[in-house]
Amino acid sequence: MWVPPEEKDPIVLQEPTRKSISVFGAACVNDGRLVTKFSKPFNGVTFQEYLEQLLNHKKDRLEMHIILDNSKYHHAKLLQPWLEKHSDEIKLNFLPPYSPDLNPIERVWKLTRRLCTHNRYFQSIEILLEAVDKRTINTFGQHQRYCAGVATPDPGEAPPMAEFSMKSPVAY
Repeated sequence: MWVPPEEKDPIVLQEPTRKSISVFGAACVNDGRLVTKFSKPFNGVTFQEYLEQLLNHKKDRLEMHIILDNSKYHHAKLLQPWLEKHSDEIKLNFLPPYSPDLNPIERVWKLTRRLCTHNRYFQSIEILLEAVDKRTINTFGQHQRYCAGVATPDPGEAPPMAEFSMKSPVAY
């Protein structure tokens, strides 16, 4: 921070806290749909709840492929029975370590940070949550192709599978 030499003790308006919000998010690479869920703890239980929410967005005849990083809770042992039960509907595909640039949801988080939180002061976590929730939903509709990283498929062409790209947690 730059301070003019004549000013001795600058006053910085900032809360001395390190609060954050965490969001599960998935962007469909075929049509750009965004599915999010705010969650305080990130663990196997909350991840399974989010997968169940994602299944509600699955098209009937398509298998859903989810692209994931290698977070610990993505490999939770308590998920295995649920994944086996839904193995004909959902497949988890893991990215190589240290390759977040391969995950299309990272574009959504980058755009969210730039448009919602970058260089802004929020007096409370509730105001931050409201800003992120409203701006993400509103802006994503305008930037679906950029965020999903795909072009719209031909109208007569049916995509072979519904792929969702997912990253979690996001701290702002």
